[in-house]
Amino acid sequence: MGTSAVDSLRVLSGIQGDAKPLPSTPIYSLLLKIGPVIFRSIFRIKTIGMERIPKKGPVIIAGNHLAHVDPILMIVGSRRTVRFLSKKEHYDYAFTRFVMNITGQIETDREAGGKDALIQATEVLRTGQAMGIFPEGTRSRKTEPPFMQKGKTGVARLAATFPDVPIHPVAILDTHKMLKPGSKMFRITTPLTMSVGNGVTWREWIHHPKGGALSESDLQEIVDSEQDKRDQKMSALFRRFTDQLMGSLSALGAP
Repeated sequence: MGTSAVDSLRVLSGIQGDAKPLPSTPIYSLLLKIGPVIFRSIFRIKTIGMERIPKKGPVIIAGNHLAHVDPILMIVGSRRTVRFLSKKEHYDYAFTRFVMNITGQIETDREAGGKDALIQATEVLRTGQAMGIFPEGTRSRKTEPPFMQKGKTGVARLAATFPDVPIHPVAILDTHKMLKPGSKMFRITTPLTMSVGNGVTWREWIHHPKGGALSESDLQEIVDSEQDKRDQKMSALFRRFTDQLMGSLSALGAP
């Protein structure tokens, strides 16, 4: 079989470069066996649609971001070793740096645009693992709804680089009530909910009439365009994909 136009778009994602080998995470694997049991025994957690996240193989889990505990909730719910893009400030302190390192998280310099982190994220998917992403880029500090911020297009670029990897929207509810921004006090009685939507691949989305709505010939035209026009069209597609993903999170109940 020949290469489709969708596959040709992979090199237009802007995520090119050599990724470093991922560190082994034996302690993370141990924590994954005992952590969810402990976490669920302490906190009131309701999960909806968790069976939609595949237990094996590469997957992108994309959620809204309300509080520092959101990654933990996604790990507990999915029961998989999930790696996240973690802001470099987490590596400034001994304890958080230790946690980030033993769980194999990916240091991200947001001021530099996070390109190196996205390159490293490709290694997570290439090796068949789960990649957790908060498209907003940082947790929301809004004090009243709507709390969600505009999504950044890194998730779409990653999806285009791996057109057959499913992206699952994950709506996280009420973690901002359990741990308010700026507070160090947990309200452990706060009910928490995580709702998972159906997965979609970039290949499915790009052709769907309510997605990219493009045929193979349309895509080939983009590939054959001059660079400025090509970049403009790809940027528009990345923005559309990201906006629809954020819409899916909202439809799942993300505040």
